[in-house]
Amino acid sequence: MEKVNIGVQGFTMPMPQTILGSRINGRDNFMALAWVSRVNYSPALLMIAVGNGHFSNKAIKETGEFSVNIPSVDQVQVTDFVGLVSGSKLDKSELFDVHRGQLENAPVIAECPVAMECKVYETVELPKDTLFIGEVVSTWCNEDCLTDGIPDIKKVNPFALTMPDNRYWAVGDMVGKAWHDGKDLK
Repeated sequence: MEKVNIGVQGFTMPMPQTILGSRINGRDNFMALAWVSRVNYSPALLMIAVGNGHFSNKAIKETGEFSVNIPSVDQVQVTDFVGLVSGSKLDKSELFDVHRGQLENAPVIAECPVAMECKVYETVELPKDTLFIGEVVSTWCNEDCLTDGIPDIKKVNPFALTMPDNRYWAVGDMVGKAWHDGKDLK
């Protein structure tokens, strides 16, 4: 099959869809966020990219804390909504029940099956975005989403974002076992 150059499209397929939690001016704030990735094993570090003009960017810079909440497919509409409206224009603090964990400024969304509280480890300023590398200080999971003590992707039922088509996708079936299925090719 022939490859076709489709221009500069720096998007991985898919991207995990999350909700970023922060706290600013004494209130919780939430933003849809798909630019997130694990970047270090120990300490456990997550990297998020947040636009420089976003209210959430300002909140994280002021407090040094944030949460990454993983919504389930039944939360597509509210997840999309928190990405459409800026917290500087609308108070989004009442959209979710908030669980208070270890960090004062990292609101954990009770309705999200999995959430991680993070303290800023390092910040990298880019032309249009800020990369916040956060150290995970605690991970919260709804008990009914655990199998043998670990999050079960079928029970969590997360969804992903694809760009540039801007669509949400449910996670499908397991197709293999990591660090195992390729052994036969050695």
